[in-house]
Amino acid sequence: MTDLDLPEVPELTGRPLVDLLEGFIRELREAGIPASLTENLDAMQAVKHIPLEDREAFKYALGATLVKSNAHWRAFETVFEVYFSLRGRQFAIGDDAEEAPGEDDEDGAQGEMPGQGGMQGSGSGDALSPEELAEMLYRALMEGDDAMLRALARQAVKRYAGMEPGRPVGGTYYLYRTLRNLDLDNMLERMMANAREESPGPLTGLEERLERDEFESRIEQLKKEIEAEIRRRLVMDRGVEAMAKTLRKPLPEDVDFMHASREEMASLRKAIYPLTRKLAVRLARKRRHGRKGPLDFRNTVRHSLSYGGVPAEPKFRYPRPAKPEIFVIADISGSVAAFARFTLHLVYAISNQFSKVRAFVFIDGIDEVTRFFEGVEDIGHAVHRVNTEADVVWVDGHSDYGHAFEVFFNKWGKDIGPKTTVLILGDARNNYHATQSWVLKEIRHKARHLYWLNPEPASYWNTGDSVVGEYGIHCDGVEECRNLRQLERFVDKLV
Repeated sequence: MTDLDLPEVPELTGRPLVDLLEGFIRELREAGIPASLTENLDAMQAVKHIPLEDREAFKYALGATLVKSNAHWRAFETVFEVYFSLRGRQFAIGDDAEEAPGEDDEDGAQGEMPGQGGMQGSGSGDALSPEELAEMLYRALMEGDDAMLRALARQAVKRYAGMEPGRPVGGTYYLYRTLRNLDLDNMLERMMANAREESPGPLTGLEERLERDEFESRIEQLKKEIEAEIRRRLVMDRGVEAMAKTLRKPLPEDVDFMHASREEMASLRKAIYPLTRKLAVRLARKRRHGRKGPLDFRNTVRHSLSYGGVPAEPKFRYPRPAKPEIFVIADISGSVAAFARFTLHLVYAISNQFSKVRAFVFIDGIDEVTRFFEGVEDIGHAVHRVNTEADVVWVDGHSDYGHAFEVFFNKWGKDIGPKTTVLILGDARNNYHATQSWVLKEIRHKARHLYWLNPEPASYWNTGDSVVGEYGIHCDGVEECRNLRQLERFVDKLV
């Protein structure tokens, strides 16, 4: 067997493992996780040294070689669960879905529920009434019997999910139907009541909390087993590639600021802090190791004396890059507020790379909010104060870029100089007010650079009340900036 030869693994669908890993890594890349050829080879080497029947060890061996960021772990788990969800030839979709006859399952021989062989004349649990199934589930949860929970999860999905071959229904619907019939909330209260009865004395507040946490953890594990069972059946029905595409979700750095859900916003907030550290280190290194400056002729001639007048060692004037000043002017109206929030987070988190950072926010009025960021450790708190305390409404609270820019230039335009880089954040949707684009022309003449970051897709620019083209002709660049990955790419160009 060569270095890349891997065995057939019937437990993992009967395909050669090398082919399965190839498709798995291809899907990781489609999901946005950067898995290089070297890491691909490392993963193939790693799985040769672990027992393939140990699913957890197999999963973490792949994760250790292919995942480089904690923010990517959830996406990795989703792809893994799709590609390695099948065990044997089990789970045809439909009412007769069960293990192939004679094929051993990891939870018991030939599909029997653990400890229930031959019960009611059926090892699969088909003859159980709903009450008997609920009672078995209650006992398994009380005892923390993982093998029994897996078997009962399969039986619950088979009985309650109502899965049909080829039906274009998402797994969430099947999960809802299954959990609704199991009534796990009442199950939890019954378990707590039993714990109180069996306790030699009244439970203290701490003991009650610990018992509840333990039971909730077991119920969450049951839900995960039910989800895994539904996923396995969907994979058998629709195929691995189709299910992977259906379940694919953007990584935190690829989530659109303008359309992020509450859960995605939480992931963005977690992802921005390691991003700021990485950018700060990168910008500092870029400044330290700048390119060589022009030839220093006098210094070269002086050092050539030690070589008999031969200029064997050219000397250069190494540049001393000055830290730029940053003025951030952000639209905080409506849906673009989330984009402005994350940009302010990022700019202030790397503010040590700039000599001065000043922030201005506007809707139809404009206010300087630099004071909210001075001397604070929690940037999130400062951004919250910006959204609640800044004086940004002039007339009706609808975006008026022209008026905001004019007021900015009249009040603070004199502070812009040749070291100043001005960033404007917004979608340039001006509600058909006067653009006052001459302001940007004047700013561009005074400033070092003027950039516009737009969170809308470029295909939407200059449609409706968008006037980004009229402003863009006076900018050094107008960048589409819809997610953290694009924002990181832009900030890297600032210094």
